[in-house]
Amino acid sequence: MVCALGAAVCFGTATVLQAVAARTAGTGGGGEAALLLRALRQWRYLAGLALDGLGFLFQIAALRSIPIYAVAAALASSLAVTGVVAARLLQVRLSGTEWGAVAVVCAGLAMLGLASGAEGDRHGSTALKYAMLAIAVVVLLLGLFGGRWSGRGRALVLGLGAGFGFGVVEVSVRLIDSLAPSELLTNPATYALVIGGGAAFLLLTSALQRGSVTTATAGMVIGETIGPAAVGVVWLGDRTRDGLAWLAVLGFLIAVAGALALARFGEAPTTDAPTAETA
Repeated sequence: MVCALGAAVCFGTATVLQAVAARTAGTGGGGEAALLLRALRQWRYLAGLALDGLGFLFQIAALRSIPIYAVAAALASSLAVTGVVAARLLQVRLSGTEWGAVAVVCAGLAMLGLASGAEGDRHGSTALKYAMLAIAVVVLLLGLFGGRWSGRGRALVLGLGAGFGFGVVEVSVRLIDSLAPSELLTNPATYALVIGGGAAFLLLTSALQRGSVTTATAGMVIGETIGPAAVGVVWLGDRTRDGLAWLAVLGFLIAVAGALALARFGEAPTTDAPTAETA
């Protein structure tokens, strides 16, 4: 659980840095790929990516030791980290309700920490690996063409797409049994992880720059928690400690609900932030 929380801290801090860079990169033409390329010229975005990389290593370690549902809830709690970091670094004011939501997230994670058992002992089927690859490709297509859509539902679609992409990464880590190059290259889960993660970043960058950030982030939290948690329990054998299934379910719901209450911190406000510089 410590690794999962470490990942949440890295991802939550990275969000503050990437949000500032994404807004700055938003001036200019081109599609979603052009937006991402402009964002990559911002040092804050690159620093955020470095933190994302470190967080991903923590995430892998967590997924190898505790159930997916616990890791997913911990990653959703990165919004609480983002809120606290934004309050500290960007002088963003958190309301009493939002501080309460941070406390709720912490309480939910504490329940999960007490109730979660070891990771499931089932190896994912070949069909499940190809299913993850298919979902990753769909998310990629959404990332390439979804930015052209308009309408009130656009932010929710982009957020859900990003969440599904990150969810594919969570499940795919568990579906990779060997790091031997020959087996990695023949495992569909390897490609699902790479495609799903890249597409999720593309969608997240677009969601940070356009539309309702609160709606997009709420969609992302839902997409990256509920689906992967269900896959872990149903297909990979994730379980709780004896007699504590109710506490795990309650802790999961509380942690996710607290994260949703902090959805506006999917993009930290930039009004008080210094102007981003190009690298």
